[in-house]
Amino acid sequence: MKEYLDDINKAFESKVRLGIMSMLMVNDEVEFNTFKEMLGLTDGNLASHLKTLEGLGYIDVKKQFVDRKPRTTYSRSPAGEQAFKVHLQALEALIRQTAD
Repeated sequence: MKEYLDDINKAFESKVRLGIMSMLMVNDEVEFNTFKEMLGLTDGNLASHLKTLEGLGYIDVKKQFVDRKPRTTYSRSPAGEQAFKVHLQALEALIRQTAD
């Protein structure tokens, strides 16, 4: 069982970061305000979690202006996609192991 625990990524232990990565796994990119609405977070709380994932190299950030308004979108990086898949596989293996 320990081998499965070794692949559980501490970055995804937070339900917010788990939600962010889950959204990015099914969407090519997600806007800041969409995350905020879907996850029910404040600007500061969301920004903190996004900064953590960005610092780990798990997400990419694109800032631009659309009709003179700032627009920030996020996408999963290849490293983030791989890390999240490994994390999910470890959780699934752990669940199967404990169900037997």
